This record gives sequence, C-alpha cells and structure tokens, in this order.
Amino acid sequence: MTVTLADVAARARVSPATVSRVLNGNYPVAAATRERVLRAVDDLDYVLNGPASSLAAATSDLVGILVNDIADPFFGIMAGAAQTEIGGQEGTGRAGGEKLAVVCNTGGSPERELTYLTLLQRQRAAAVILTGGALEDPGHIAAMTTKLAKLADAGTRVVLCGRPPLPGSDAIVASLAFDNRGGGRRLTEHLLTLGHRKIGYVAGPLERTTTRHRLEGHLAALAAGLGDPASGKGRGKGSGEGRPGQEELVVHGPYSRRSGYEATLELLRRAPDLTAVVAANDTVALGACAAVRDQGLRIPEDVSVAGFDDLPFSVDATPALTTVRLPLYEAGARAGRLAMGTETPPPGGIATITAELMARASTAPPRPTR
Repeated sequence: MTVTLADVAARARVSPATVSRVLNGNYPVAAATRERVLRAVDDLDYVLNGPASSLAAATSDLVGILVNDIADPFFGIMAGAAQTEIGGQEGTGRAGGEKLAVVCNTGGSPERELTYLTLLQRQRAAAVILTGGALEDPGHIAAMTTKLAKLADAGTRVVLCGRPPLPGSDAIVASLAFDNRGGGRRLTEHLLTLGHRKIGYVAGPLERTTTRHRLEGHLAALAAGLGDPASGKGRGKGSGEGRPGQEELVVHGPYSRRSGYEATLELLRRAPDLTAVVAANDTVALGACAAVRDQGLRIPEDVSVAGFDDLPFSVDATPALTTVRLPLYEAGARAGRLAMGTETPPPGGIATITAELMARASTAPPRPTR
C-alpha cells in the first residue's frame, strides 16, 4: 500500500501542509517539528511526489553510485568508469537515453549508506550501483536487504560492483565480486616461494568483507606453507585462522597511508626479524614502505613490501610495488552497462572477477641475515 503525505502528517502529528513545507524547504518550520516530520518520513519510507499509483513504478533519469571514499583511487576509478557508461555516448551534446550519475560518498558509514539509498528511493532512481566491500553486521545486512528490495520493487536496477552478493536478496540485478581471497593467497604464495617465512600483514578495518577475504587468502597460503612446519600445516583448525604465533603479525587499521605506516612500525616492534610486509591495499603499502625506510631498512634487500589493487601509482613507486591487479575500470564500466540495462547480467546474477599477481621490484628473496 502506497504511503501518502497524509499518512506522514498523521504519524508526525502535524498538518499535511506542514509536511509539504518541510519536504519542499520553501517555508520556515520549527526545528523540533522538522525533525518529527523527517523521522515520520523515514519510519514510513515515504517516497516524495509518489502518491499517484500510476507513477509508483516510474523511474527518473537519476543513477546513484555509492562509494566509501571518492578520494581513494580504488573507488574513483570504478565510479568514473560507471559514470562514463551511464552518461551515454560522448559528444552528442544532447540528452537522449542518458542518465544523470550522482556519486554518493558514504565515508564508510553504514548509516550514510542507508540514508543515501533512502534519498535515491525518494527520487525514484533508475539504478543504484554499490561499490567496494560490505559491512559484516547482521543488523546492517538486514536493513540493506529490506532497503534494496524496496528499491527493486519501485523499478530501480541494483548492481553491486566489487562486493560479494547480499545473502538472501533477490533484488540485485548483478553482483560483480572481486576474487580477494584468491588474490591474497597468490600474493603470499609469491613471498613464500621467494623464501620468506616471517611475514607481517597490515589488514583493513574489521567487519569489512574485503578485509576478511584478503586476510583469509593470506592465512590460507601460510597454512599451506609449501610443506614448511613453520607455516602451521597440520594445526587442525580452519583456513580462516593463522598459524601459532601468526596472529601477532596481523595489525588492523583504516585503508590509509598513515595506517600502513603506524601498523608497520608496530609489526617491526613485535618481530624485528620480519622479512616481508603485505599491505591490505596499495595506499597502505606506501605507508608501510615509508615506515621501513624510516627504520633504516632497505626495500627489498631488508624487507619486501607488497600491496593490493594495482592502483596507478603502484608501478611508479620506488621500487615498483608488487601487488595484485584488480580490473577496476573494466568492472566499473560493466557495472554501468548493467545498471543501464545495455549488458546482459551474468548467469545467476553473479560474476567473480579474477585478481592477477603483479610481481615487481619491491619483493625479493630475503637475505640470510640483516
């Protein structure tokens, strides 16, 4: 049943005219009254300008792209590629079948993520693209499942780009998931093959799918360990847990250069004989490199450093950064086409995007002593 402006007025205990004034923003309303109206709008999931049943399933020319941090190249590359596909053919100089792409910067806040989805629902967005890892919180997952179902029911096409499928949700047109586990495993296997056994890991924020999957890949490689007993092989636990003593060589923090710097100093304090550091992404790896140098150590002669994502600056770092390449532009462009309905969704609506190891000069066999 469609929620009307009168329903909102009744919930907020004000007149319909007051609700209209609050939503249109064209007349002064007391702060307490405004807050009561907006709370009622949220509680009832009221869609602005949507009382006519004949328009209930209509969509606008708006497409929302949700990112954690637009200043992070990881998100900027995907969002830019999606926007290019959503904007249509360049150089036409006129609005035909194109849509207006709006980038919504959540700052990693689950509350902001839900708020933006509500705002896009009220605008009857034609499509929504959610990029990057998801928060692993049962309450947030349930709220997201409900919100995306309402968007889909209203005709909005929902596409996930760079995040795993949402459990129990059939509202999503397609999920383009990066193989973060496989990439994390291949990266650490590379270091093990070079001869490293004391490997520190700078992980991302807790309760993020990207963080967990990349760390699981790293720990799985250590568990296999090329038959080396020090790897923890035969420890009798699941692949999601590290070898004895390995837990102290994992430090969590934000996906930032500062986090990489501080976490690497902590790892070197815990294990002065560390020979390699794996960073959760390339930005974190830059901080790790700076920390290693500030301790008077050389890369890779004393400590090898590796990242993840293959962001544009990684090949220009000194030395060039060993990393895992994710096809960010291609994934973003594909998400844009799926959002526009110009590409057929993958079988089952799910596609896993392969991660490729890029072995460069920042990693080398460890020296016997240092």
